[in-house]
Amino acid sequence: MREEEKKRSSQKSSFKRFFKKRWAFPAIYIATAAIILTAVLWYQNANNSATDPKSLDNKATDVPGKKFNDPGIEVNRAMENFTMPVKDADSAVILRKFYDKNGKAEDQEAALVFYHNQYHQNTGIDIQVGEGETFDVVASLSGTVTKVDEDVLLGNVIEIDHDNGIVTQYQSVNEIVVEVGDEVKQGQVIAKAGESMFDEESGIHVHFEIRKNSVAVNPEDYLQKPLSTLQELEQTDKTESADDKKPTEEKDAVEDKTPEDKPEDDKSSDEEKDSGEKENSDDKTKENTKESSNA
Repeated sequence: MREEEKKRSSQKSSFKRFFKKRWAFPAIYIATAAIILTAVLWYQNANNSATDPKSLDNKATDVPGKKFNDPGIEVNRAMENFTMPVKDADSAVILRKFYDKNGKAEDQEAALVFYHNQYHQNTGIDIQVGEGETFDVVASLSGTVTKVDEDVLLGNVIEIDHDNGIVTQYQSVNEIVVEVGDEVKQGQVIAKAGESMFDEESGIHVHFEIRKNSVAVNPEDYLQKPLSTLQELEQTDKTESADDKKPTEEKDAVEDKTPEDKPEDDKSSDEEKDSGEKENSDDKTKENTKESSNA
């Protein structure tokens, strides 16, 4: 009994000595705080790992040729409207219009370009800004530069592709700042207006064309209209040409009929007609024979 009491008393005395030390309580406080902080951090990490999508086994797989973070370039282009290829559209003047084969005679005459003693139909519009001063030429639509030609006759040529066979051309330009393969935005400066030998009469200007499958269309018909309007034009033309073709095919089918294709009624009527003519001929022969015998 005494030994147990001695042990207990010694333990109590050791605890007392421990707590009497100055660093005892701060040490206990720090250790307790560390344990609590560790427990809190472990609990938070456990919750985050359960809800974080990155911790899941599902992995994103790249599809060749498809990048989902890429902007919808084609969609954006289809939504853009054709604009004048100049920065200050309000000050722009159309010197010569597009030659419309279905237009009025006076409009057609005004859309002719005289060069080398010959008249040529204008395949675009000639634009001027100010009084004979050069000006910035900009991209009418966003697209990819596919041609940059130095051409003395046309005054240099820039061509921009807008997908689906639609391109815009900018002639009579100089100080070109784009190259083949460049991606340009709508309204981006691509050159300065200049002159051309083909149309010296217009002075400093830019010749602007819109082409669909290499066929020039009237730019004024599509200014301030979306690119999709011109893209849909091909489908409309195909439908109309198919409708126009049907009556022609029916007409050809009628003309190709041979006499053998005649209905049975027509054949029987022809046979009756031939039979009647034959009987009349026989009657006339009999009458002539009778008259000669009487004589």
